[in-house]
Amino acid sequence: MENRDILVSGGGIAGTALAYWLAQYGFRPAVVERAPAPRTGGHAVDIRGTARQVIERMGLVAQVRRARIGARGMAFINEKGKPVARLGTDVFGPSGGPVAEWALLRTDLARILYGTIRDDVEYAFGNAITNVQQDEDGVTVAFEKGQSRRFDLLVGADGVHSAVRRLSFGPEDRYIRDLDSFIALFSLATDVDLDGWQLMYTMPGGADRPGRTAGLRPLAEPGTALAGFFFRAPGLEFDRRDVAAQKRIVARHFEDAGWEVPGFLSKIWDAPDFYFDRVEQVHVDTWSIDRTVLVGDSAFCASPMSGIGTSLALVGAYILAGELFKAGGDHRVAHAAYESGMREFVDRAQEFARASGDGGLMPDSHAQMWLRNQSVRALPYLPRRIVGRGLEKVADTVVLDSYTDLAHHRTIKP
Repeated sequence: MENRDILVSGGGIAGTALAYWLAQYGFRPAVVERAPAPRTGGHAVDIRGTARQVIERMGLVAQVRRARIGARGMAFINEKGKPVARLGTDVFGPSGGPVAEWALLRTDLARILYGTIRDDVEYAFGNAITNVQQDEDGVTVAFEKGQSRRFDLLVGADGVHSAVRRLSFGPEDRYIRDLDSFIALFSLATDVDLDGWQLMYTMPGGADRPGRTAGLRPLAEPGTALAGFFFRAPGLEFDRRDVAAQKRIVARHFEDAGWEVPGFLSKIWDAPDFYFDRVEQVHVDTWSIDRTVLVGDSAFCASPMSGIGTSLALVGAYILAGELFKAGGDHRVAHAAYESGMREFVDRAQEFARASGDGGLMPDSHAQMWLRNQSVRALPYLPRRIVGRGLEKVADTVVLDSYTDLAHHRTIKP
């Protein structure tokens, strides 16, 4: 094979899964990650549809099952904490609905994936790419720390605000589509009885304020939960480095909220795993330029509220590595095949996220919230073939090739 030495920028879900498959196929991946160690944070992720097959082919089903949160579904509640509409996981099946059967902490999934390659793949934590120079024979990469190095190929798996994409494809504002909303998450200790349900308290919008939702999602450890805040704030600007200011933004937008929200907000100031960002999508016309290619959120983020970003990352990593192996390392052939294999899935996932909109969590009026509740109540009584046309169908868009079958018939020389 040609192009064996591959640098992966980003040690998250997409980057680590890609490094695993590349190593399996005889490539020599190296991973550079800005964080000083494997990232922490209690944010929950869902593994849906074809992505479950990727986990199966990695031999990680048992570990993922042990790490599952195991939520029973989502319940919309009123100010007194009483359910007004419920949506159980059994309504949609294992891959559909707002809470998937394979739901676990991002930290746990990242730990499981990292455990598969930590002894076999070069990892450089606490470093980042500062410059990229491509030519016909390879890519020269400069780093914040250490000397420049030469690789055959470069992969940007470094998230929505990808440095690789900025350096190789152009300014970020060409590719980010702002969906005009914000999301904040952090874990906390709570005595709220969740009974396995994700509780969502919605405050409908009016003339003076858009709709908002505050919620709690149970975590595996008893007495702990993930608090979530979802709100619109057109024109809001914030400093990504100033976490304290981000916490003040959330507190200000929910200072008049009822239910248990004041108690959640009192714990926000000491939360070490606080996450805050815009709800955005990434749209890139082509995911590769010469010897550089993008995967995961850097290429096709559907939005952090879509519920399918982790699945896109896992499937994208599997296909990119498999197509490189299938093409004998020929990046021109592999990159085109990767894009062909993933584009429909990405388009459908992003369209689903936009069509679903934020009316469910950020309704403009009491009437819109009432319609949401009525729709949720009706879903369990509809035929499965109708209910399953949503996210579950999107998650099953791709039919995976068996690249491992090809590997069994090809001798890989070191």
